[in-house]
Amino acid sequence: MNKRTLYLLQATTALGGMGYGVMFTVLDDFRDKFGIAESQLGLIVGVGFITGFLSQILFAPQADKGHAKKLVMTGIVIEIIGTLFMAFGHAFLPLLIGRLLTGFGVGISEPALRRILILSDPERMGQNLGLIVSASVAGFTAGPIISALTADTLGISAPFLIVAALLVPVAFGLFKLHFQEANIEDAPTQKLAFDLLRIRPLAGAIVIGLALFAMIGTFDSVWSVMMDDMSAPTWVANLGISMFAFPMIFLAPRGGRLTQSVGPFKASIVGLSIGSVCLALYGTLWSPYPMLAVGVIHGVVDGLTVTGGSAAVALVAPRERLASAQGLYGGLQTLTGGIAAVLAGAAYGVIGRATFLWCAGAMLLFIAIGSWLAKDSLRLKGAEAVDSL
Repeated sequence: MNKRTLYLLQATTALGGMGYGVMFTVLDDFRDKFGIAESQLGLIVGVGFITGFLSQILFAPQADKGHAKKLVMTGIVIEIIGTLFMAFGHAFLPLLIGRLLTGFGVGISEPALRRILILSDPERMGQNLGLIVSASVAGFTAGPIISALTADTLGISAPFLIVAALLVPVAFGLFKLHFQEANIEDAPTQKLAFDLLRIRPLAGAIVIGLALFAMIGTFDSVWSVMMDDMSAPTWVANLGISMFAFPMIFLAPRGGRLTQSVGPFKASIVGLSIGSVCLALYGTLWSPYPMLAVGVIHGVVDGLTVTGGSAAVALVAPRERLASAQGLYGGLQTLTGGIAAVLAGAAYGVIGRATFLWCAGAMLLFIAIGSWLAKDSLRLKGAEAVDSL
C-alpha cells in the first residue's frame, strides 16, 4: 500500500472520530442551552450506532462485489451532510437526524475501507489496522480540543463546520485514487452476511467484540453528564476523555503488531477484561480526579489490544468475504453500542453511576460467551492470519 492511500484512509477515519468527539463533548451544552433531556441525549448518541449497524449490515457485502471505492465515497458525502445538520440543529429532531446521517455515512464506508486496508498489505495487517485505530482515536481526541477552542467563542456550530470542511478535500483525494476491486464474476452471491455466524470462531470473535461497544456506548452517553453532576470543571471532563484516548494514538500501531504476535483472541479477551474493571471503577470512585488516572491505564490497555477484534475476524473469515465479515462485526458492535447508549442514558437518570457497574457485568458476559464459541481458535496468531489472506 502506498503512503498516500494510507494517509487518506487514516484521514477519513480520523475525521469520522473527530466529528463524534465534538458531539460527545457538547452533550452537556445541548442539555443546558437547548433544554434537551438526558434520555433524549442518549437517543441522539444511540441512533448513530443503530444506523451504523444497518448501513454496515446492508452495504458491506457490496464491497466484496467490486464497489469498495463507491461505498467509501458515498459514506463520506452522507457524513458531511449529517455533520452540517449537527452544526445548525439547535433542537432534538435536527440533532437526531444529523447523528443518524453521520452514523449511516461512517457505517457505509468503514467495512469497505477495512477491506482495502487488509488486502493491500496482508503481512502488515495488524500494524495497518492499528494505524487506522490510532487515526480514529486521534480524531476523537482532537474533537474536544476543537470544541474548547471554538465552541465558546464562535458558537456550538463552529467545530462541526470545521469537520465538514476538512472532509471535502479528503473526499476529493480519495476520488482520484485507484483501488484494487473484487472481480465481479467471482464475487460471493450472498446479499447479507448473517450466514457467516455459522462459523463458530467468527461468531466468537464478534461476541467478544460486543463488549467493547457496550463499554463505549455507556461511557459516551454518561461521562460528560456525570462529570457535570459531580461539579467537575469542564477541563477535567475534557481532559478525562483525552487522557483515556491519548495513549491509543501512539500505542495502537504497536498494539497491532503485538496482537499478531500473541494472537488477536488473547489480546481482545485480556484487554476487554481489564476494561470492565476500569468501567466498574468509574462507577465507584469518589472523585473525578482519580478517574483520570484510571482513564490513562484504560487507554494504555485499549491501545495495545483494541485491534484484536478486527484482526481476529480477518483471521477466521473467508478471504472473498472480508468486507462482509468486517461489516457484520462492525454492524453488530454499533448496534450494541446504540442499545447501550440508550439504556445507559435512561438508567443514569434512575440509578446514577451504578450504570457503569451493570455495563461491566455485561462486558464480562460477552467475553465469556465469545470465548466459549471460539474456544478452538483462541491460540491462533498473526502468522495464520497472513497465510489465510
